[in-house]
Amino acid sequence: MPRMVKCVKLGQELPGIIYRPFDNELGKRIYDNVSQDAWRLWIEQSKMMVNEYRIDLGSAQGHQLLLQKAEEFFFGGGTEEHPPEYVAPPKSESPPPTKE
Repeated sequence: MPRMVKCVKLGQELPGIIYRPFDNELGKRIYDNVSQDAWRLWIEQSKMMVNEYRIDLGSAQGHQLLLQKAEEFFFGGGTEEHPPEYVAPPKSESPPPTKE
């Protein structure tokens, strides 16, 4: 049976993430208070931020920025903000045709 948490992001009792994502206090807070579903949302959000902001995760500054954004995402009431240059992909009206 999975470990259940009261998810701070989704506001529901849901299965918690299975590992501590960062080896610091923020990682412990996320492990204790964030569901696996909310963590998946963060993974998608963080990929977008790394690509759009061109964050260098190999640098201490880039790593610190991503940790700050994670804290805002989960605990700061932050929403899924997009960089100024972000253009949302077009929504298709109908599914693409299938090849038969």
